Amino acid sequence: MPSCAKCGKEIEIEERVMRRDECPHCGADLHSCVQCRFYSPGRHNDCAEPVSEPVSDKENANFCDWFSFEGGDGEAADGISETEKAKSALDALFKKS
Repeated sequence: MPSCAKCGKEIEIEERVMRRDECPHCGADLHSCVQCRFYSPGRHNDCAEPVSEPVSDKENANFCDWFSFEGGDGEAADGISETEKAKSALDALFKKS
């Protein structure tokens, strides 16, 4: 289960994270760069998504179209890590018939 990047407590996400959603424990904005799976400090715009618009405040809610909630533990909201998703996609692509 994903957790808040600010307080570290687990957050149950039923659908998708909307712009005004907050952590039920600490009130941190969930639709923010620090909560996103693409957040990558040190990269251009601190984002792994190359076509993203620059966001100046990484901790507050924003309107980024590329946002994908990950939380502080590196696990996507659907409970499947990006590594597992990529491996499954490759397995399906190269599966012998």
